[in-house]
Amino acid sequence: MAPSQTNRSRRTEARPKPAETRPRARETREGSVPDLDRVIHERMRLAIVSALAANPILTFRELRSLLQATDGNLSVHARKLEEAGYVACEKSFDGRVPRTEYRLTAEGRRAFEKYLDHLEALVRNARRR
Repeated sequence: MAPSQTNRSRRTEARPKPAETRPRARETREGSVPDLDRVIHERMRLAIVSALAANPILTFRELRSLLQATDGNLSVHARKLEEAGYVACEKSFDGRVPRTEYRLTAEGRRAFEKYLDHLEALVRNARRR
């Protein structure tokens, strides 16, 4: 087998699980600090969700500029959020120019609020010690 075929067969892309099979947040032994949502916790995905929480709709260009991201990085992370059901993507044309708009879904807003609650729990727990 050629080396390129071997490398290709070993590569597997980790995809987020659908919401109904995604593991629920667990509590630690102390029972006070839950796990953070791994889909949102990645820096670029957290930035995308945060930007969309503050704006009802953002275009690809607006998000790219706001987050100072590359096209490839932004599209990969936006797709992960879309696959998780946290972000909705609508593609259209403005004349002949493609236009991609993103918005936070209701599930995405709930996940983001839960994520923020988890961070607050971490801060509270750290301050108690």
